[in-house]
Amino acid sequence: MARVAVALSGGVDSAAAAILLQEEGHEVFGVTMRVTETWVAEAAAVAAALGIEHYVFDLRAEFKAAVIEPFVAAYLSGRTPNPCVTCNPRVKFGLLLRRAVELGAAFFATGHYARVWRDGGTGRYLLARGLDRKKDQSYFLYALNQEQLRYLLFPLGTKTKEEARAFVRARGLRVAARESQEICFLPEDDYRAFLRQVAGEPRVGPIVDLQGNVIGRHRGLPYYTVGQRRGLGVAAGYPLYVLALDPARNALIVGPEEFLYRDECLVGDVNLILFAALTESLPVTVKVRRGAREKPAVIEPAGENRVRVRFAAPERAITPGQAAVFYREDLVVGGGTILA
Repeated sequence: MARVAVALSGGVDSAAAAILLQEEGHEVFGVTMRVTETWVAEAAAVAAALGIEHYVFDLRAEFKAAVIEPFVAAYLSGRTPNPCVTCNPRVKFGLLLRRAVELGAAFFATGHYARVWRDGGTGRYLLARGLDRKKDQSYFLYALNQEQLRYLLFPLGTKTKEEARAFVRARGLRVAARESQEICFLPEDDYRAFLRQVAGEPRVGPIVDLQGNVIGRHRGLPYYTVGQRRGLGVAAGYPLYVLALDPARNALIVGPEEFLYRDECLVGDVNLILFAALTESLPVTVKVRRGAREKPAVIEPAGENRVRVRFAAPERAITPGQAAVFYREDLVVGGGTILA
């Protein structure tokens, strides 16, 4: 049995992961990064209920620099970011993992619904979907590197959400009914209010149709995303959708839904897990946003840490700033950030 650090957030999933590892006989202790005070208090309560050591690391400054500032900058530059994708490699499985190893952890566990193992033939650590497809979180983990993956345990990777909740309820923990909020640093998951707080009111500007006609005024580009229909405040006799954000002109480009579909996209900051490098075209399935269905595509090299994704059928609302993650069956090939 090993000494295992569990990243405790105070939610049901991380508590269930700790319980499962305890029942397997591991020497379990909890680690928590101080991002919100709610996390710390709830995580401490879970650790106390399980009778395990608990360490709290104040990573607020590092979290701000690595996650919050890029999140704000992305919105202000017309992109739609995914902060969890940024946090995982740099903070949770970066800084927090290193702190856990310094405390003697042989492994680092979280409550993610995903699976990881070492391939005996290649020696690479592989990442795969959780067996509960409804809760699979492999999309958020594509940016982890081999050094990080070798430490990881995902006890819930073969479990369902209902099973995880039952493990916690059986121990009498009150967090059995608690769900984590979508983005940990956003009160009530309201990113617009958060942006106003940290960056002020965004600049209003023109809403422009495909012919270049100004047909209205937008409230600020950060309040919109590609594919959005509601809240535009303009009418054209047919439904209008956000097609693009143009920060150079501070313009919101709108048009009919048919113009949301594209055959390809460029993806940058690519991290590969299944193999070390992409040297030729590869058939995969691709997920272009959380909650989206994977679609058949081919990826091909397009420069340093970049790939071109060519879809078998046009894909709707491909959004710069979001993550595109590539799969081969259950295995994560890798992924990156949609550039264009």
